[in-house]
Amino acid sequence: MKMKQSIIFNLIFFVSCLTLNAQNKTVLFTVDDTPVYTSEFKRVYSKNLDLVKDDSQKDINNYLDLFVKYKLKITEAKVIGLDQKPSYLREFGSYKNQLSKNYLSNNEVTDKVVKEAYDRLKTEVDANHILVRIDENVSDKQVLLAKQEIDKLRKRAIVEGFEALKKDIHNGRTLFAEELGYFTAFKMVYDFENAAYNTEVGQWSQPFRTQFGFHIVQVKDKRQNRGEVTVAHIMLNEKDLGHDNHEGYNHQSAQDRINEIHKRITQGEDFEALAKQFSEDKSSSANGGELTTFSAGQLSSKVFEKEAFGLKEVNQVSKPFKSEFGYHIVKLLGKEGVKPFEELEAELKDKVKRDSRSKVINNSRFEKLLTRYDVSDKQPNLKAIEAILTDDFFKSSWTVPSDFNGEVILFTLNKKQIRQKEFVEFLSKSQRRRQAKIPFDKLLADNYKAFLESTLLQYQEENLENENKEYAQILTEYRDGLLLFDLMETQIWNVAKTDSVGLMDYYLANKADYFFNERVDAIVASSASKSIIKKTTKLLGKNKTIEDIKSELNSDNKINVSFIVDTLDLSHQTLPKGFKMNIGVSNIFRHNEAYSVVKVKEVLSKTEKTFEEAKGNVISDFQQKTEEQWLASLAKKYKVSINEEALKQVKKELQ
Repeated sequence: MKMKQSIIFNLIFFVSCLTLNAQNKTVLFTVDDTPVYTSEFKRVYSKNLDLVKDDSQKDINNYLDLFVKYKLKITEAKVIGLDQKPSYLREFGSYKNQLSKNYLSNNEVTDKVVKEAYDRLKTEVDANHILVRIDENVSDKQVLLAKQEIDKLRKRAIVEGFEALKKDIHNGRTLFAEELGYFTAFKMVYDFENAAYNTEVGQWSQPFRTQFGFHIVQVKDKRQNRGEVTVAHIMLNEKDLGHDNHEGYNHQSAQDRINEIHKRITQGEDFEALAKQFSEDKSSSANGGELTTFSAGQLSSKVFEKEAFGLKEVNQVSKPFKSEFGYHIVKLLGKEGVKPFEELEAELKDKVKRDSRSKVINNSRFEKLLTRYDVSDKQPNLKAIEAILTDDFFKSSWTVPSDFNGEVILFTLNKKQIRQKEFVEFLSKSQRRRQAKIPFDKLLADNYKAFLESTLLQYQEENLENENKEYAQILTEYRDGLLLFDLMETQIWNVAKTDSVGLMDYYLANKADYFFNERVDAIVASSASKSIIKKTTKLLGKNKTIEDIKSELNSDNKINVSFIVDTLDLSHQTLPKGFKMNIGVSNIFRHNEAYSVVKVKEVLSKTEKTFEEAKGNVISDFQQKTEEQWLASLAKKYKVSINEEALKQVKKELQ
């Protein structure tokens, strides 16, 4: 696919089209009745002037000839229906979808959010939080009660302190009071992250709501991000390992055993080997105890994290310590700080798209579209739609009554009128099983906002080619380039490759054009050392074999001389300019920053190539001839009329 796209862009390197301004419609030429405008020609000529390697193509008449031929090909492609092929439509649709994403998103806001995320990654926040848990779709009364409750808890937290409040209120169902430990960007939902990073150390945030309920956050500490660590560990479960039924077995605790293993490490035994023998973390023991690289806040054990980050030097081993999971010894395998922004930018953009902060970008785009299309976000009267809703909606079985008219206009998008029936269709598709039952007016309010946003986004995408000239230009270039590729493949390339009779006839008619120049059957030796190449010259003169020479001058540790044995013509990269094709050993010469000598075994005279030897060149030449004949037929098939006055003005402007 990548190769095909590369060929497509090479085919159209001098061609691109643009949605033209109404006031600039001077016709340069027509293909049958289809006009091609001077503005298009001037744009592509100026755009690609520096890319054209053949100076003859910089001549405006020659460039116009190429441009006319290109337009003839595109016309033919459309006439024979290549633009309707399912494979073409599928590939073009995929490219269009991918390209549009770059023009539909709000890049300014995206860049701001991505930079904010990077800045936050450099700082770790240690926090406590209190949550009053409520579902997203509860009644307004329940929302008010939850808000009042979190306000009371904030006042108590400030006076009584977190620990006292935690003991009193935490039930793990409706009220939560939790120590979160250290975390950075992307570890929490965006609203929670905002509250944590925008609250001063030692302070409680103002109450805020997420999809989980109402929160307050107490920031205990902020510190520089310690980056990521890779460690290996040996773990023993916290249990006694005695075997009372085995006579003579000494009862030994996990703590005693971990201390014993640690002593063996300090005595010089291999950490990885001991991990494989004794570690009871089955997910890592077979790999020498190595764990997946982690950053602050990723592990459930704060004790383990503290010990791991406390190691300073690679291969440093911790003393035994106890966590919630057992006893450990940790070895540092690698440590890396936060990478530069340039290295993380692409990854951060991808994370932002999948993170809850993407709502900021989407909301910004939505607000801009409201202004651009002069549409109000005020909810219109939806009583008629509310009247046809039933509780079946919450069972995903609601259907629109057959007598519902739905022709009332909700809003106008440019000249497109959006009616009630379109919103009702959106509602019908949005039904979800096991949806919490909420009042119909709230259901409509939530869904109308989603419908309005969806409609604006879809309209923008459908009209992007008319609204954005740069996007239209790139899209048209690819559209025509894809057509041109398919056309050339079906009409020229495949035909030339498979026409064995035509290829052979062409070869026989032009045999004199395919030949080998005078060549030598030779050995070329090269070395960075002149003294080595002198020795090589003497050995070649004594008819020593290449293997004998290598054995004498090279060793297992050092290659002093290298050889090429081949049939070479004078253009070969190993031969210097002006090389004399004489049988025997040449003089030593300096070439390509090395010392070389050539032993010519035989001089081969100029000879014709067989068909198989010339086949690649024959196919290329045959394709060129076929294309020339085909273009001549297109010039007869479609009438091309040049506007000489317009061409004269174009030349004046471009020259």
